Formats: sequence, structure tokens, C-alpha cells
Amino acid sequence: MIRPSVLLFAFVISAPALYRYVLDQLDLTDVLIRFIIAVPIAALLLAALRFVTAGYGRNGDGGEATAVTPSPMDAEKTA
Repeated sequence: MIRPSVLLFAFVISAPALYRYVLDQLDLTDVLIRFIIAVPIAALLLAALRFVTAGYGRNGDGGEATAVTPSPMDAEKTA
């Protein structure tokens, strides 16, 4: 199933063609073909983005993410 974010991103990619259709410079068929071409490109780009950002905020042992700023108790242990 196609995610709504993919369709939205494909719409953004093909927006210049839609604008040219509004100005009567392109046919509707050309606009739809460009949108259909933009859908798999958008899916690949967003899948790559999800792959790159999948590991952010996770620990290496599969536990919860550690806090960015240490708590006062952690500061006393290191001092």
C-alpha cells in the first residue's frame, strides 16, 4: 500500500507540471504521466530517508534512548 506521504511528495515533485497545465501549456495526459513517474521516485527517496533515520534515538542494546543531558545523579557519579 502506498503511504500518504509518498503521494504528497509525488504531488510536490510534479507540481510544476500541474502549474503548466493551469497555464494551458501541457495536456492533462502529460501531467498524469509525470505524476505516475513521480510516485515510485518519491517512494524510493522517502524509503531511503526512513532507512537513514531509522537508527536515530536508539541504543545499541535495543533499550530505550539515553538522555542527551545527564541528570544530577550522573554528574555526581563521574565527579
